[in-house]
Amino acid sequence: MSDVTVARRALSLLDLTDLTDNCSQAAVGRLVTAAKGDAGHGPVAAVCVWPQFVRQAKEGLEGSPVRVATVVNFPGGEQDVERVVEDTKEALGDGADEIDLVLPYKAFLAGDTAMARAMVEAVREVVPQGRLLKVILETGAYPDREAIAAASRLAIECGADFIKTSTGKTAVSATLAAAEAMLEAIRMSDRVVGLKPSGGIRTLADAAAYLALADRMMGASWADVRHFRFGASGLHAALVAAIEGREEEGRAGY
Repeated sequence: MSDVTVARRALSLLDLTDLTDNCSQAAVGRLVTAAKGDAGHGPVAAVCVWPQFVRQAKEGLEGSPVRVATVVNFPGGEQDVERVVEDTKEALGDGADEIDLVLPYKAFLAGDTAMARAMVEAVREVVPQGRLLKVILETGAYPDREAIAAASRLAIECGADFIKTSTGKTAVSATLAAAEAMLEAIRMSDRVVGLKPSGGIRTLADAAAYLALADRMMGASWADVRHFRFGASGLHAALVAAIEGREEEGRAGY
């Protein structure tokens, strides 16, 4: 495929994100404008914002196909289940279409799979049909491929609609090796589950590599908006530049 074709495909699968510490109402307003494709490049799949900005994003995207995602148990994955469930309910009440939940990955890696399972199951119970639950594994913290695969299987068994690589807040974010292990778990599952590579995906070449991996492992028609998302901020600028025939890389993305 040409660079323009790849860029347009990736743009339609993008969760355009601002989870910076200094995010503001003005920044979310700019994010919403970009997400709707007002410059003529087409809309992205979703915006992903802090919970306090969900209502603003929802109102700004009214009438567009762009969904609103937010994060819970973010970024450390160490909050208690009751608090996370309440945060999820509040976000859904504000209009969130998608919940990106950080798996209690430190507990999981310490052998407390029951804690990890309880968290995902509790949040799954309050996320209704038609709204998506994405479980963030934080794969850069895992010692090996098998640990990533085990966490992927747990999240899938507990009802995740997507499994997501990373928060973008750790030293190592998305990698192709982690995505491959996660896709293998999805392929072995009997449920419809998507993949969201997130964190450090900044260029057209980065996006193309993940799409090629998904095409090779899952088939050329699999990576659509129901099965595949990119979580990033600066990637949008890089994709728009490619569509317009300019050379430009995005800033660090989440």
